[in-house]
Order: sequence, then structure tokens, then C-alpha cells
Amino acid sequence: MPVFAENKRVYFDYEILEKTEAGLELLGWEVKSIRSKKISLSGSRVIMRGGEAFLIGHTVSPAQPKNVSSEYDPQRTIKILLTKKEIKYFIGKTHERGFTLVPINIHSKGRKIKLEIGLARGKKKYEKRDKIKKRETEKNIRRLMKG
Repeated sequence: MPVFAENKRVYFDYEILEKTEAGLELLGWEVKSIRSKKISLSGSRVIMRGGEAFLIGHTVSPAQPKNVSSEYDPQRTIKILLTKKEIKYFIGKTHERGFTLVPINIHSKGRKIKLEIGLARGKKKYEKRDKIKKRETEKNIRRLMKG
């Protein structure tokens, strides 16, 4: 299961409560670009609109920059393929206060490209500071133990 792109900032900004895997409705040039790891998930998010899920805020760079078609859009909204039951569940959860859907990574499963989505709750500023402080103390302890 090779990972093509990962949104590492998600684990710092959000507390992931639940993960699920979904398919993507991609065009041919997007598949080629994603397989060559020319996608960025930083700043992207999942929205629910009209009973469907969409990935927005990502960037898919062209696989061949000198051979780009006229209808090429690097930030095209991509439809996420979920079952009706999953969509209803996520719509209900996202209407609750403090919950959001975030893309975690894009990977392949066999020949298909899948998106891992997380149901997340935003962390407060003090929680982020505590995490940074904990990481720094662990780093100092490792350094002292090594030396």
C-alpha cells in the first residue's frame, strides 16, 4: 500500500476520532500525477454538499508540465465515493459542534487510488503547546541518555 501523499499537519491540528477509506472520482491526468506523487494535501479538507462528499483545497501538479491541456485545473474539486450510509453518518457527525472531516492520506489499494478520511475534532491552542513541550522534553531525555 504505497502512500502517494500524506497530510502530516492533520495530526497536530486535530484529534482523529475515526478513520475510513474512500474512493476518488479522478480524471486520467490526475491519476498519472498522483501516481508520480505530484499531489499536495496541505490545507485541503472534505466538505459535504448536496448529499455528496468532495475534496477541496488540494493541488495536483501536472505529471508533464510542458504537455498540459487547456482544461487543466490543478485545484479541481474531486468527488469522494462513499456509500449512502456513510454519507448520512458523516453529515450527521459534521453538523455536531466541533467535528470536521479531514483527508489524511492518498494511497493505492491494488490498482485503485484511495483517500483516507478522518473524522476529527480541532485541538485547542493549549493542547498543541502541551504536545510541543512533551516532544521537547522527550528529545532532551534521549539526548542526555545518549551522551
